Amino acid sequence: MSDAKDNANVLLRPPIAWVLAPLLGVGIDRLYPLPFVPASLPRIWIGGALVAAGIALAAWAIVTFRKAGTQVETYKPTTAIVAQGPYALTRNPIYLGMFLGHVGFAIGFDSLWLLAMLALFFLVIRYGVVAREEAYLERKFGKIYLDYKSRTRRWV
Repeated sequence: MSDAKDNANVLLRPPIAWVLAPLLGVGIDRLYPLPFVPASLPRIWIGGALVAAGIALAAWAIVTFRKAGTQVETYKPTTAIVAQGPYALTRNPIYLGMFLGHVGFAIGFDSLWLLAMLALFFLVIRYGVVAREEAYLERKFGKIYLDYKSRTRRWV
């Protein structure tokens, strides 16, 4: 595999998608607010806890990748299949962390539009990123990746 093609060739870099989806939700919410969190709930605390949990999960996954000596960035070559830490529980802990954070923002800002943008974000990640990453890892690592894939769930 040449260096020019030794990456997942994702549709959109995940951190960019993670920023764009909430921004779009906030923008729509400013035009037409749709609150959904009951007033009796401490939405800031709940949302903040989910954002913190999402960041913690993603950070743990990134540290695990770095310790294994492989790349986190989707535009760089993957050098190893990582199956320890959060990767023993799910094949996509960074994206799960992003999803948790997004839900936390939606609750914290009390915006159904932000929550709706999670569906768009999920579709971009699932089909524009994860599907391409999985195909790339199958091509590059073959049986090693297929074995990991067979014993570890994609999400949870």
